[in-house]
Amino acid sequence: MEKEHNAANMARHQRQAAREQLVTTMLEGHTFRQISASTPTPLKRAMAYRLLHAVRTKGESALQDGRHGHPSKLRGEARAFLEACCREAPCTPSSTLQVALRERFDLQVSVSQINRVRADLGVSNPSKRSPQEKKRKQGLLRQNQSGKKA
Repeated sequence: MEKEHNAANMARHQRQAAREQLVTTMLEGHTFRQISASTPTPLKRAMAYRLLHAVRTKGESALQDGRHGHPSKLRGEARAFLEACCREAPCTPSSTLQVALRERFDLQVSVSQINRVRADLGVSNPSKRSPQEKKRKQGLLRQNQSGKKA
């Protein structure tokens, strides 16, 4: 686990350094096409120019990657806990599960991330009928009762 974290950290720093080098070269007057012809670039052309514009307007702070953590926080014991809770009580709201994960594992996870994991595990919260569906069903019942008599 420690080696994975170090490798991910190193890769992040390498990407960050490559982005900084790309922007520095573009600020010197080189085009994206000239740069990408000589070295592999970590970004697509549009993103490179967007980043260049951000650096010109916001300064060096635009180069900082503000994301934290890793893409899948729900691993191992926390994921097993989530799956067990959802199988026991599938109607439990994701916001309630979010609080339980924070209290039990000190893990900050968004409701949308919980919903994605629930869908992957096949334990999604069954949706409630929308008011339109209820009206439609009531209308069909009324038609059957008044219109058709067997």
